[in-house]
Amino acid sequence: MPSENIHPVTKRLLARTEKENLLGHKGAVFWMCGLSGSGKSTLAVELERKLAGGSIHSIVLDGDNLRSTLNKDLGFSEEDREENLRRVSEVAKLLAGNGLVVIVSFITPLEKFREQARNLIGDEDYFEVFVKASFETCRQRDVKGLYAKASEGEIEDFTGKDSAFEEPVSPWLCIDTETEDPGKSSDVLFRAIANEIRA
Repeated sequence: MPSENIHPVTKRLLARTEKENLLGHKGAVFWMCGLSGSGKSTLAVELERKLAGGSIHSIVLDGDNLRSTLNKDLGFSEEDREENLRRVSEVAKLLAGNGLVVIVSFITPLEKFREQARNLIGDEDYFEVFVKASFETCRQRDVKGLYAKASEGEIEDFTGKDSAFEEPVSPWLCIDTETEDPGKSSDVLFRAIANEIRA
């Protein structure tokens, strides 16, 4: 459809500040990246519950959930991964713009992918959280059985084995799940987010 036939109503909607005032907190995107098995989804689930307990409205955008719905047409080539994360970034931006705290849980292996997300969402709303655990630790955990399948050649382009994972250089927050107790990691993340969105 030609662009001249598209007429967004954005300017006629309630302003973001009005929605944030209703909710009692700012909207923002907390983008958790890390290897499969590093603890991203576990942290996201626990964080959502803690935020709800503090009357903070949030939503979790989880990699597996969106891979099975919105992005089920995409594979795992570098191009498809980039498009997967572009779509997620657009959704996250939309939700944060409506005052929600958005918890994104995606491997996001390359710096250029994370930079794309930051550029789409905007510096003011994008907070990068590196959920850190080594490949060996994640392999030993293997909570989804993916590392076993990758070692048998059943999964191609497996992150950390066949395709690169570039550790973030200067994330907003680093959660080391290899050395920290899960409860402590969750508490640290909750407090950091609550401080940020209440400011």
